[in-house]
Amino acid sequence: MDAKNEDKPRIETAKGREIAPRETFKILVDADACPVKEIVVRMARRHSIPVVMLIDTSHELHDGYSTVITVDTMRDGVDFALVSRVEPGDVVVTQDYGLAAMVLGKRGRAINQNGLVYSDDNIDGLLMSRHIGQKIRRAGGRTKGPAKRTEADDACFEEAFMRLIEASHPVA
Repeated sequence: MDAKNEDKPRIETAKGREIAPRETFKILVDADACPVKEIVVRMARRHSIPVVMLIDTSHELHDGYSTVITVDTMRDGVDFALVSRVEPGDVVVTQDYGLAAMVLGKRGRAINQNGLVYSDDNIDGLLMSRHIGQKIRRAGGRTKGPAKRTEADDACFEEAFMRLIEASHPVA
């Protein structure tokens, strides 16, 4: 490490890869069915962090702060558009385990709407549970859907999201 970057904080992933916070990073949101868009915008605005919301053409979004990118409604269109814009250190908000895995592969960080921070330690298990649920449904079985969203869920997300933002900001 050179002297210029010696004092910069570094974030280490579970598998020992380091992510150096950039001077600027952005927040990208898989916004089609995201229940925490308002929280993301409020917190990003407070910290002057750019936000990019990605939606498909069947949705409309105007929040007065974010850059909104609309893509075709093809299967996984938003996911591919989002991951192509991720740079190391960016923060992504998504419920999609597959998208989160791609973000981690690009050295970004990802969090879900309930405050679960995706990591190298948990992504394999989450992908496996998704796979098993898909197999059960394809065989005609039923799986339990998500519980109704509560204020406690929002508070949990906000707390975890704040920690992620604070870890992403370089120390002056």
